[in-house]
Amino acid sequence: MTDAAVTVITGAGRGIGAAIALRLAREGHDLVLGYHADQDSAEGVAARVRAEGRRCVTVRVDTTHQADVERLFAAAEEAGLGPVTGLVNNAGVPGPYGPLAEADPEGVRRSVDVNVTGYLLCAREAVRAMTASGTGGAIVNISSGAATLGSPGEYVHYAAAKAAVDAMTVGLAKELGPLGIRVNCVAPGTVWTDFHPDPERPAKRAPNIPLGRSAQPEEIAGAVAWFFSPDAGYASGAVLRVAGGM
Repeated sequence: MTDAAVTVITGAGRGIGAAIALRLAREGHDLVLGYHADQDSAEGVAARVRAEGRRCVTVRVDTTHQADVERLFAAAEEAGLGPVTGLVNNAGVPGPYGPLAEADPEGVRRSVDVNVTGYLLCAREAVRAMTASGTGGAIVNISSGAATLGSPGEYVHYAAAKAAVDAMTVGLAKELGPLGIRVNCVAPGTVWTDFHPDPERPAKRAPNIPLGRSAQPEEIAGAVAWFFSPDAGYASGAVLRVAGGM
C-alpha cells in the first residue's frame, strides 16, 4: 500500500497483533494500536513502529463496547494520521480451557462477545470510516484453525466463535466489494504467544502438526501483510489457513 495507508489493529500490544503492527509499519502503514489492558506493552510496540519511521498512536479499548470502538477509530483523525484505510480484527480471548460441560458460563459468554461481537463492531466502524472518506480499503480478520477443527476438550466455544469469523468474512466481502472494500481472513494454527492457558501448549501440540512445530507470530504477520499488498488486489472473501498443515 502507499504512504496513505492508515490501519487500525486491535489486540496490538502483544503476540500476533504486535508482530502484525511491526510488519505493516515496515510495509508503509501508519497505525492505530488498540490494546485492552497492558499499556506498557502497547507503548513498547508503538515505539518500535516509530523506529521504523511510521506514525503511531495507542488507544485503550474494549472492542465489545461501541463507544470504545468509535474512540479507537476517531484516534486516527485526532492524531493527524488521516482517514482509516485498513483494519486488522485481532483482539480475542480464549475463554475457559477444558471440556464445555465444565466451562464457566460467563467466561464462555465473554469469549464469544470479544471474538464475534467485537469483530462485528470494529468492522462496522471501519466500513463507516472508509465509506465516509471514499477511500475504500481492506479488512483482515484473524480467525483460527480451530474454526474447522473444533478444539474438542479445550475450547469448543472459541472454535465456534472463530467459525463465525470465517462466515463474517465471506458475507462482508460480498456486501462491501461494491464499495471498494476487500475483506479477508487469516486462520492461524498454534502460535508461540502468551495467549494459551497452558504456556507449554505450543510445544505439546508440535508432534501432531504436519510441519512438526508451532508457528512464530511473524509468520502470521506475513500472511496478513500480503492481504494489504497490491498483490492481493483481487483477493476478497478468502480464508487463508496458516496452520502448518493442520
